[in-house]
Amino acid sequence: MKKSITLAEGNGGAENQAFIKEIFWRHLGNEILDRGEDAALIDGENLAFTTDSFTVSPLFFPGGDIGKLSVCGTCNDLAMMGARPKYLSLSVIIEEGFESRSVEKIVRSIKKELEVNGAMIVTGDTKVVPRGSVDEIFINTSGIGEREAEGISVSSIKKGDLLIVSGDIGRHGAAIFAKREGIELKSAIRSDCASLWPVVDALLKKGIKPHAMRDATRGGVAAVLNEWAQASNLCMEVEEESIPVSEEVRGICEILGFEATALANEGTFMLALSDREAKEVLDILKGFDKNAAVIGVVGESYPGRVVLKSEWGTKRFMDLPTGELLPRIC
Repeated sequence: MKKSITLAEGNGGAENQAFIKEIFWRHLGNEILDRGEDAALIDGENLAFTTDSFTVSPLFFPGGDIGKLSVCGTCNDLAMMGARPKYLSLSVIIEEGFESRSVEKIVRSIKKELEVNGAMIVTGDTKVVPRGSVDEIFINTSGIGEREAEGISVSSIKKGDLLIVSGDIGRHGAAIFAKREGIELKSAIRSDCASLWPVVDALLKKGIKPHAMRDATRGGVAAVLNEWAQASNLCMEVEEESIPVSEEVRGICEILGFEATALANEGTFMLALSDREAKEVLDILKGFDKNAAVIGVVGESYPGRVVLKSEWGTKRFMDLPTGELLPRIC
């Protein structure tokens, strides 16, 4: 175990997973927590419960701000378990000297995104700390949702399932980095920050039964696929050319050596489901994002691993992201 914590322990990748397992799960693990889902299933699995903290820098970015992000992040975790977001808590830690009008702007964003989800803030807490104790404002939101679909779990993934991504990937991580570093491109990158419950609701109302869903936040699509592969002991076989990446994100990756599959998303999610439902699912998803695509299939060739197949017929493993990726992206 390391003597001190580095930024890599919070990147959503290999170091982050090891850190959580070595300290938190080792001392606090239980039947519910050990499932490793986006939200805990409680009350006889009728309710989903989740929590998340937000420290993004900059606070205001193309496509959103920390307020919108805090609601999307928590409500999306509930949606990934087939749960309709209902009740949220809101806790804020504010640095002395932070502008009141910026706080109000953030709260207005929170209210707007709550309306998208049909949810409400029912409890909260506010702390103001001395200048320099935090960077302007940190937010924590916890959420409770009512499940409207059962069986959505990494444990339900089966051989032959198709792997679908709901839109093009990496835009949140790329947008945050470009804004932070002052990088200007011909076409501005906007974060994909958005609430996913309307998309999930549309799928469930059509009787679609995904085996698993997960939003690709820290660590991106690479983290989701590796977590699914390890948890199911199956192989996620992915076609590289099928992964939708915008030209703007591709350009950022080429300039700075990033992998789009490791960049964070805040409004894009992965699904694993039967091939019988794939066409209908894609039709629904494309109504929200034209870039939705089938990117692979669940197999058994390399249990517990993710295999990336190139357009030239070569194969390589897609591992969990490592190192200090993009700090403060959510």
